[in-house]
Amino acid sequence: MLNDDQLLRYSRHIMLPEIDISGQERLLDSHVLILGAGGLGSPAALYLAASGVGKLTLCDGDAVDLTNLQRQIIHNTASIGLSKAQSAKKTLTGINPEVQITALEKFVQDTELTQLVAEVDAVVDASDNFATRHSVNKACVIHQKPLISGAVVRFEAQVSVFDLRRPGSPCYHCLYPEEGDTEDMPCSIMGVFSPLTGIIGSIQAAETIKILLNIGVTLSGRIQLLNGLTTNWRTINLHQDPACMVCRQR
Repeated sequence: MLNDDQLLRYSRHIMLPEIDISGQERLLDSHVLILGAGGLGSPAALYLAASGVGKLTLCDGDAVDLTNLQRQIIHNTASIGLSKAQSAKKTLTGINPEVQITALEKFVQDTELTQLVAEVDAVVDASDNFATRHSVNKACVIHQKPLISGAVVRFEAQVSVFDLRRPGSPCYHCLYPEEGDTEDMPCSIMGVFSPLTGIIGSIQAAETIKILLNIGVTLSGRIQLLNGLTTNWRTINLHQDPACMVCRQR
């Protein structure tokens, strides 16, 4: 049951009939894994913590660098040199001390990642490389967890939901086969328009909350593409690849 402080803190959510007190209580009982505390992970984590998601596990093996501050809004100048995971935890705790935050100062892969995915209700992929994206996709397929995926480079952005709880839902591998010709395009080489990370990370938070509360229509089966120079959105429908080596036998 929500206490008086919680009723005030989350009052603007509670006023929404789609959420109400029962929905806010469900958020408080939820656990989300966020991979990456950078440009996408920053707004996603900030909104999930502020919204009252009870447990957040945040993974990032990097330290805060001056070049990060142009877009990674969870960190500040005083955080330079500190672990991104710990810097993010400090900021999130300042916003909402009720949220239980586990900060893992490392990049998790394989068995450890699979174990973490098994423990949560949803996974936010805010990573910046295909290896991690494919690893977390496989873990989400194994444990049938919803995966909220985003990516930004230059003036281009995309966001989608792979709801792997649902039979027939496509997975990330259906969209980008691991054996395909895709390659990482790091921000350090390609550059990134900073507001796009805020837009996509915020959408990832919104999609996560909708999934946790089972409200609205999510981006499952769709990918949204945003051109930051024209502010034009495109929607592409996604379908499960019957030959996908990751999810076809789910």
